[in-house]
Amino acid sequence: MKMQNFTMHLRLACVLLFSAPLVAFATSTPMNFLQCLSLHSENATSIFNLVYTPINSSYSSVLDITIQNLRFLTPFAPKPLLIVTPLRVSHIQAAIICSRRYGLQIRIRSGGHDYEGLSYLSEVPFIMVDMVNLRSITVDAEDETAWVQSGATLGELYYRIAEKSKALGFPAGVCPTIGVGGHFSGGGYGTMMRKYGLAADNVIDAQLVDVQGQLLDRESMGEDLFWAIRGGGGGSFGVVVSWKVKLVPVPPTVTVFTLVRTLEQHATKLLIQWQLLGNKLPDDLFIRVILQSLNSGPNGTRTMQASFNTLYLGGVDALLDVTRSSFPELNLTREDCTEMSWIESVLYFAGFSGEPLEILLNKSSNTKVFFKHKSDYVREPIPESGLEGMWERFFEEDEGVPLMIWNHYGGKMGEISESALPFPHRAGVLYKIQHLTSWTDAEGGNEAAPKHVSWIRSFYSYMAQYVSKSPREAYINYRDLDIGTNNVIGNTDYKQASVWGKKYFKNNFDRLVHVKTTVDPGNFFRHEQSIPPFSF
Repeated sequence: MKMQNFTMHLRLACVLLFSAPLVAFATSTPMNFLQCLSLHSENATSIFNLVYTPINSSYSSVLDITIQNLRFLTPFAPKPLLIVTPLRVSHIQAAIICSRRYGLQIRIRSGGHDYEGLSYLSEVPFIMVDMVNLRSITVDAEDETAWVQSGATLGELYYRIAEKSKALGFPAGVCPTIGVGGHFSGGGYGTMMRKYGLAADNVIDAQLVDVQGQLLDRESMGEDLFWAIRGGGGGSFGVVVSWKVKLVPVPPTVTVFTLVRTLEQHATKLLIQWQLLGNKLPDDLFIRVILQSLNSGPNGTRTMQASFNTLYLGGVDALLDVTRSSFPELNLTREDCTEMSWIESVLYFAGFSGEPLEILLNKSSNTKVFFKHKSDYVREPIPESGLEGMWERFFEEDEGVPLMIWNHYGGKMGEISESALPFPHRAGVLYKIQHLTSWTDAEGGNEAAPKHVSWIRSFYSYMAQYVSKSPREAYINYRDLDIGTNNVIGNTDYKQASVWGKKYFKNNFDRLVHVKTTVDPGNFFRHEQSIPPFSF
């Protein structure tokens, strides 16, 4: 595949998400609710300018702009009774107080990349608090810290850091349009996770509005709640307004490469070796693999392509020394590599090489498709027979675009305790898998969804024998309603919630439930996979 096509898939992989269509409900907005908002806001005039109801001409554009999945852009998708786009903390406080008073659910959206759309969809009447206007970023290069509001995107954060210092970066995701709020809430990984851990591992303070409408920081919320919001998933404990993060040092020169190999070029053998490397790679080296099927095998047959997409925190000479000793099977050459600054590597991994840095300031992606995701963690290498079985099943998804993305663990990820944060996938994990398939209107749009969703579920079932067990682990930021939810919205049954809770959080789930019971015993902040209190 040509590099421009690989770049297209990099961009596509940044925006894929899925949810089944939900039942629509009436969109009438209680006038008393709007009056309540004005009473509890510092500036009544400003709050009315920040509220959108279905009769507003801008309502649809505000709702749709960050929705990446075309499955959600239908007349039948349930929509919020109103959208609040706060400019200040008092607007968030008012939305919480008034939603509680009138018995409405609240959904909080930062970037719109929620894989099941839970930040802006619900089967019951709800309002949506869209953090899009709360996106300020203050970088203190001398102190090597930054305060970033939840509505900012990762791209904006990276851009503002680079404005202040070429020697600092932050270890978060590769997709620049992801909202900080949801990303940090679920852990958040990226190309520097083997060196510095997750985004959440580097959060050192936060400001949160709780169920009572109080604004809390780390000291006033206490260490238990501060622990829970750094990896326990969004929408369970309150509205995080902003995060203080510890920035990390980056070298003046990093090196990137993407080596593409097909089955005919011994991709399977390379993947076997890649799996065996595990924790042996230096922390400065990150190699992920993007797998996809192609119609370009011998005589027009299907084949598999493995793209080894890599960041090394150092120059090309040092990288060549590392790969020759650690992964000689790659046969990496100097011509395969490109030296650049760290901020330029952000563009590279997002599929924007050569574009101006200002593209990182875009709030939303122009790439919108239909798709479905799942996740797995691998603790033992998948044997050659297992890989060959995967290829056969990939070839069955002939009209969609199936992908797998494998991300190496080890390094710092294996040094941090499973209980340090709610995110438990640490020591012993070889790599994480992101499973996905996507399709377009040309391939059937919404009408084709059952076929593609059925395929990925079948593929996921096949993979069960090769991935982590008891529990079969999953990543909360790749939320998947297939792995267990409740019939009653809001996880009012602890036993049912533990089905997915143990997969996302392992033994940390019970501590999250304890925190929830303490800070939100009435279960106001809830959705289909939110943390339940013990009393429900």
